[in-house]
This record gives sequence, C-alpha cells and structure tokens, in this order.
Amino acid sequence: MRLPTLPRTRTSAPACARCAVTALFPMLIAGPALAGEVAMSVQIPRLDVSEYHRPYVAIWLEGEDGTALANLAVWYDVRKKEGEGGAKWLKDMRQWWRRIGRETDLPLDGISGATKPVGAHALSFPADSAPFAGLKPGRYEIVVEAAREVGGREVLRLPVSWPPREAARADAQGGSELGAVSVSLKP
Repeated sequence: MRLPTLPRTRTSAPACARCAVTALFPMLIAGPALAGEVAMSVQIPRLDVSEYHRPYVAIWLEGEDGTALANLAVWYDVRKKEGEGGAKWLKDMRQWWRRIGRETDLPLDGISGATKPVGAHALSFPADSAPFAGLKPGRYEIVVEAAREVGGREVLRLPVSWPPREAARADAQGGSELGAVSVSLKP
C-alpha cells in the first residue's frame, strides 16, 4: 500500500507529526475492517408436517481428532419456563450434547439464542477474536446439528483449514432438518 505524499513545507516537528497522524488515520481505522472473518449461512427448510416445531440447532468447532473446541451458536427455546425450560430438550442434539453440551452452562452470552424460523440465517465471527484467534494452524470442522420435537435429527460437517491463506468456502446440503449450510473464510 502506498502512503500519501505530503507537501514539503518548513514546519516544526509537532506540526509535522500532526500531518503524519492525519495522513495515517484512515489506515488506522481501516485495520479492523481488513481483519479476517468466518461467515456462515444456515438454512432452516420449510417442512410439510402436521405438527411443526422449530428445530434446536447447535454449531460448534471441532479439532481434527474430533475434540470439541468451542460452541459457536446454540439456538433453543430460551423462553420456556416450566421445569428445565427449553434446555431440557438440548439432549436431543446427541452429538453436540456428548461432545460439549453437557459441560456447557447455558445460556452462553453472545452464543445462545432463540430458535430460528424457516429461512437462511447468517452468522459472523471475527477471525481475530475467540475462538478463532487462538487456533493453531491445522484442519478443523465446523459442525452443525439440528433436532426437532416430533421430528428428526441431522448433523452436517464443514471442513476448514486454519488460518486461511486465501478466501475459502465449504458447503453442505442437509436432507431433512437442515437446508444449505455454508462457511466462508476470509483471511
């Protein structure tokens, strides 16, 4: 990137420093905007069933060996009041529950959310903050699991290499409880 050329004038050192700061200010504020990003799209399909319930969805990051590293999103009925509330049904997402869910104290600030309606839902995670900031270079999987009351269960896995050297994308197509799921990595 080429720096803007400042006009040559005889000025004092403090005035010259102000000119330099003024000239570099756009680059200072553009830094965070140029940081990497992990963007996801999760589609909840319309199902033709007599009794429809929105699916519970868990999205988490796994290492190459299958070890769960971090929750990225958990969508469940956070408003249910009776008994354990909506958390009671989280066990239906079996893989998530066995890998990371049973040790998770819900709700997770910034991660837990309400169930989503039919449609595509976008998620975005800055690459320079948790959990991606501390990842060692290697291969990982972003796992998406959905389970629905009086319905089925489905798991999709999206392989990713970290850190991304160039823009990359992974796609998966669900067959019942999930529609198209994609993850895009931007360096």
